Amino acid sequence: MPKIRVLIVDDSVVIRRILTDELSKDSDIEVVGSAATGKIALAKLEQTPPDVVTMDIEMPEMDGLTAVSEIRKTHTKLPIIMFSTLSQRAAKETLEALSRGANDYVTKPSNVGSVTEAMKQVREQLIPKIKRLARPQEATPRAIVSTPPKSTSSTVPTSGVSRKPFRVDILAIGVSTGGPNALAEVMPHIPKDCPVPIVIVQHMPPVFTKCLAERLSLKSQIPVHEGQPGDVLIPGHAWIAPGDFHMVVERQGTKIVLATNQDPPENSCRPAVDVMFRSVAKVYGHGVLAVVLTGLGQDGVRGVEVIREAGGYVMVQDEATSVVWGMPGAVVHAGLAHSVLPLPQVSSEIMRKVRAGQAQPVTV
Repeated sequence: MPKIRVLIVDDSVVIRRILTDELSKDSDIEVVGSAATGKIALAKLEQTPPDVVTMDIEMPEMDGLTAVSEIRKTHTKLPIIMFSTLSQRAAKETLEALSRGANDYVTKPSNVGSVTEAMKQVREQLIPKIKRLARPQEATPRAIVSTPPKSTSSTVPTSGVSRKPFRVDILAIGVSTGGPNALAEVMPHIPKDCPVPIVIVQHMPPVFTKCLAERLSLKSQIPVHEGQPGDVLIPGHAWIAPGDFHMVVERQGTKIVLATNQDPPENSCRPAVDVMFRSVAKVYGHGVLAVVLTGLGQDGVRGVEVIREAGGYVMVQDEATSVVWGMPGAVVHAGLAHSVLPLPQVSSEIMRKVRAGQAQPVTV
């Protein structure tokens, strides 16, 4: 298999050297060029076409945001991974880059002089994302079933007893790579009179989750918060798990509240979708509507199993509209999805299920 060709765009000589050295150590990757500005990067795209671009944000002459917009005019499918610092300003700019067409991001150490830490970030975060975005077929778990269902709006045959509309008491969403844009597609279409609370796990570090919640809240009809311990779940509000914390729901008397913890990561993730899904199944039982959107890996599958066992409903995003069909694909191939939908149909189907469930409660 040909090597994955990578173009590095960063105005820091140190970062360009670290990235080049670390990426070149991987036998599947070839660094075909580097650029100190977005303008130089655009020229090199034509000279030595890459399979993946790593992009800094703050650069002279042409910054990363502008470069992403320019690249998308002529290279609509070329994977772009932002390489940004872990700061509030960088978080906001990274989310803007994703909205302009970047595929994913990796945070770099705030102290550029920390070579060891930067090398670790490249090995543990950047290289896996380069490989999965360049070779998306390898990120989809296809060995679970012999004939995968088609990626269309459909109801997927699954084990267990089919059921009539049930009462929805909570909407739980799990998402990773491609998530900010997917959530920006879904959340603005949730009406302000939504009769259930919404809890979300998006794989993101601290600071980024707060910025994402603020960004979604500005675009949505309902308030979107970064989850905090003790927050009482009420209808018509959404909460995103804070970076580096698992988020769960707990019953306290007549109220249901959020709690957070720093238990070990699951699926190499904290927050983890599985952790949150298990907790909503425990508290809400068959009243859970679970949605798994685009994302790398298989986080969410074990939690979906618990939700299915409790009698909840599971909806996933289809392959055609996912940035990477890892998480939703794993649910489908495990035979745990009730329905598979293109992203533009997810919000309307969510509300159809919620409304039907509110109007026709079923005793189980």
